[in-house]
Amino acid sequence: MAKELEVKVLDIDKNEIEKRLKEVGAKLISREYQINTIFDTEDRSIKNKQNGYLRIREKRDLDKGSVSYIFTLKKNISRDGVRENLEIETKIENKEALIRILESLNLKIVHEGTKERIKYKYEDITFDIDTWDNETYPYTYLEIEVKQKDDLQRAIRLLNLDESKVTLKSLAQIRMELGLGDL
Repeated sequence: MAKELEVKVLDIDKNEIEKRLKEVGAKLISREYQINTIFDTEDRSIKNKQNGYLRIREKRDLDKGSVSYIFTLKKNISRDGVRENLEIETKIENKEALIRILESLNLKIVHEGTKERIKYKYEDITFDIDTWDNETYPYTYLEIEVKQKDDLQRAIRLLNLDESKVTLKSLAQIRMELGLGDL
């Protein structure tokens, strides 16, 4: 179980962000193709009562060719200057078997989306450049994950980012604002 502190930076130029990351000495960690499958009950109790979601993430490392699966319960616990989430994760071996188990417990797939993620690390700051399929979210954004709130401002200054484009909102909230529907 881990807490994560994160924000999204919207309306980015992917190539420009990668250029800036390389210029400051950030290290490329991975390039991934992901399939994210979200589960909930019919009445959406995980989303509505727990302010979270249940996800199976299939990660395909585009450089190494490896595939891994992670099962996650993610709950938002604070939005005080930075989005603070509680994540409980475990690796799984058989995605299809877990899907059948979840469906037998009356959980259903409420959304499945794919994305390319390019991950960089600079000291204790993780930078994820996320490009989703057009149906899930048609614009590339940068997600910044830090261990301490102070590092957030440092990350924004490091890359000379426009603070007006920084948001604490979840992808579901951003989609709703754009009229793309709920996740």
